[in-house]
Amino acid sequence: MNTGKRLMRSMSDRWLAGVCSGIANYFGWDVAILRLVYLLLTLCTAFSGIIIYIILWICMPEDNN
Repeated sequence: MNTGKRLMRSMSDRWLAGVCSGIANYFGWDVAILRLVYLLLTLCTAFSGIIIYIILWICMPEDNN
């Protein structure tokens, strides 16, 4: 059951590193809503979302397409 779909950072639709855009593309979500939810969760959890974002930035490969 290989669909060929991989979780990768977006290089075309990005603000900082393309993490949110890559996640939104993988799951088929709207990137603007995901960015808003990420921002709200980061503010409500004492900015721990910044650490998670940096970890994902390091772990997720870049989309070369």
